[in-house]
Amino acid sequence: QFVGSGGGLVQPGGSLSLSCTASGFTLDYLAVAWFREAPGKRREGIACISYNGGRTNYADSVKGRFTISRDNASNTMWLQMNSLKPEDTAVYYCAASQSGSYKYWGQGTRVTVSS
Repeated sequence: QFVGSGGGLVQPGGSLSLSCTASGFTLDYLAVAWFREAPGKRREGIACISYNGGRTNYADSVKGRFTISRDNASNTMWLQMNSLKPEDTAVYYCAASQSGSYKYWGQGTRVTVSS
């Protein structure tokens, strides 16, 4: 349902960009978000953006370092991650909300921040 790209290994202080392109449905009227699941921890929402990109919200842990964006014309969403820290190591998931719940999910991509 989502085709994702990005992720990998990066040194502390580095940057990575993740993307997800929706397949089989349109993002036009859906809020979308990024979640992550670190080893031994629960999945947490870290960034979300409204259907038209007018509003964004971030978890305190990533505020000022991560940027969520979207382009409805290409059915794609992104997460730009800067100033990465070892504690950002996790599997990252994109998701789209329909009728108040996150119905569509990406397959997850692993991000490892390590020297």
